Amino acid sequence: MESSDLILISVDDHLVEPSDMFEGRLASRFVDAAPRVVRTDDGADVWTFNGVTIPNIGLNAVAGRPKSEYGIEPTAFTEMRPGCYDVHERIKDMNAGGVLGSMCFPSFPGFAARLFGACADKDLALAVLQAYNDWHVEAWCAAYPGRFIPMGIPAIWDPHLAAAEIRRLAQKGVHSVTFTENPHKLGEPSFHDEYWDPVWRACVDENVVVSVHLGSSGELVVTAPNAPVDVMITLQPMNIAQAAADLLWSRIPKHFPDLRIALSEGGTGWIPYFLERIDRTYEMHRSWTGQDFGDLLPSDVFRRHFLTCFISDPVGVRVRDMIGLDNIAWECDYPHSDSLWPGAPEELAAVLTGVPDDEVAKITHENAMRWYSFDPFVHRAKSDCTVGALRAQAAGHDVSIRSFDQGRFVRQVGIDAAEIAARATA
Repeated sequence: MESSDLILISVDDHLVEPSDMFEGRLASRFVDAAPRVVRTDDGADVWTFNGVTIPNIGLNAVAGRPKSEYGIEPTAFTEMRPGCYDVHERIKDMNAGGVLGSMCFPSFPGFAARLFGACADKDLALAVLQAYNDWHVEAWCAAYPGRFIPMGIPAIWDPHLAAAEIRRLAQKGVHSVTFTENPHKLGEPSFHDEYWDPVWRACVDENVVVSVHLGSSGELVVTAPNAPVDVMITLQPMNIAQAAADLLWSRIPKHFPDLRIALSEGGTGWIPYFLERIDRTYEMHRSWTGQDFGDLLPSDVFRRHFLTCFISDPVGVRVRDMIGLDNIAWECDYPHSDSLWPGAPEELAAVLTGVPDDEVAKITHENAMRWYSFDPFVHRAKSDCTVGALRAQAAGHDVSIRSFDQGRFVRQVGIDAAEIAARATA
């Protein structure tokens, strides 16, 4: 299939929250204590809340920057593409990149809102969390119906409050909620505790997917303090593999057989070995560990419960039948450093060479639509949803590679949306 004919829904993107997002969304008694953006002496824009300063990390917002400038230094809004934080510019960038739909994980609160959970004043924490969720649904997603998969963040400090928020958001059409990949690391009970049952019950009742993003516990695999950062980046998928094992062997699949869990930004190439390993573990050890999945193998349980996703994973595509064609979705990861926006369609088309069209459709958009109860075709004709059709709408939109030098952007490679495909395949 040609890249221009693809229909792309990304199940893992990110947003950098704009500084005015809480305006008009909090009761007067909470306004002074609300999260806010301040400018530091060195010119960085940082969020502050509850005595904590949260910088915008450079790798979180590097779309449109040369790879030589990727780093972890704090950045200002003026150093980012406006599409990172402005929904109208995001749509232009999505069109230019050929992306029809997007699910956007949070940034400054943490993927599982651990920043809000650390606040001692739980009334304030809940007010801020609900204001965040309402902003995301009403200001970000609703601005362009059919373009965003709404996602809620949970009250991670209280399972009953979290469940109530999941049910509240479901009434607004939200079918995805973020959750940490390891609550134990946040000082909470683990997945093996009944403590979280109200959350799982709410998700099942309301048809909500638990979207588990790697690093949401605040920890990534680090082998040694002096190890190169390349080690941590390489091992990132191992975090999600740990979460998959923890969840699969927990009580959750047995007590909540209809719960659906997405493993976000974890890739897929590792999954066939993982499935072999869990089946072997079950065969060799269940007689003394007490695990019992009835007439199912652990690999069957995995395919029933878990959605996996990839950015560019040639190995995963080659072994897609071993993973399960109904369990794979695509992600763009805009505006993070692993994303190849705006040339992702060309990269993906190359990876999918030789894959039958019906399987391509599942991976690129149909699985995402089914798992997240998302139907963009209600809002626009399917023929207007392809990469080619979206890019035609973005004609003239500047997607230049720009270097930030001495406080200003320098146009390094000038290009508009009409030239993207040529550059991506050059």
